[in-house]
Amino acid sequence: MRELISMFLTFARVGAFTFGGGYAMLPVLQREVVEKKGWCTEDELTDMYAIGQCTPGVIAVNVATYIGNRKRGPLGAVFTTLGMVFPSLIIITVIASFLTHFAEYEAVQHAFSGIRIVVCALVTKTIYTMIRKNVRDIATLLILIFTFAAVALFHVSPIIAVVVCGTAGFLLGGGKKKEG
Repeated sequence: MRELISMFLTFARVGAFTFGGGYAMLPVLQREVVEKKGWCTEDELTDMYAIGQCTPGVIAVNVATYIGNRKRGPLGAVFTTLGMVFPSLIIITVIASFLTHFAEYEAVQHAFSGIRIVVCALVTKTIYTMIRKNVRDIATLLILIFTFAAVALFHVSPIIAVVVCGTAGFLLGGGKKKEG
């Protein structure tokens, strides 16, 4: 039970102190789950992000559920998922209860402007880290460039991009298992 509570508290801390969604959360998750707790490696976390992106739902919740399930089975998944959403649930409930026009306050609008900039910085750091870690050769660089162009410029569905790139990666890797 102690480990389940630790898992809940770890993901509650991640959920409470991360703004901007799943990608902005990656550096915090990496620090908490990989560096502090050792529950997975950086590569495993990146793989979980890829899986979380490909499945319905909020990416951060998907990753929390995946880590919890991997660590302690279905009960671990429940504790990590609840930990991830608990802070947001409390914060939104308080805001909705006491401040019906919260977003209309000028000070709040200014604060959100600043928060959006921080979120951009966090997402940019995540992108930089993921590119540095995953673009290993000319083939993966070309996949990155063509995929970005397809999604950003030609509005190709991200689902199609994930399937095509997963297939390309599999074919380029020859389906070989990654060497450890």
